[in-house]
Amino acid sequence: MAERIKAEKKQVAFAKLNNCPTSPRKMRLVADLIRGVQVEKALAILRFNSKEASRRLEKLLLSAIANWQAKNEDADIEDADLFIKQITVDSGAMLKRLRPAPQGRAHRIRKRSNHVTLVLGSNNNIES
Repeated sequence: MAERIKAEKKQVAFAKLNNCPTSPRKMRLVADLIRGVQVEKALAILRFNSKEASRRLEKLLLSAIANWQAKNEDADIEDADLFIKQITVDSGAMLKRLRPAPQGRAHRIRKRSNHVTLVLGSNNNIES
């Protein structure tokens, strides 16, 4: 039982990006492009996307791949058939600022941030 759980945990690697100064809505647009996609294809999508959020997600994906390699030192990435199992974008802390408006009023500016969690899964079961 414990060996099975340990083997399942070896197949999964994750990376988190906290307090990223991009609005969650803009980040979700890019995250939806790569959800459930193979890792090589996801890197290509992020590399050639013009949005700023794709640069941050590319670094996060590379970090998750490095985390997977650290867990599975003897395994080969090409044989593992890694894919993006889960990616969630949650809202983070919001900086609230005031912008002057006509007739002595003020408009509130909300500078949003987000938290991204990326989970990699493996289609092939690699046994040591």
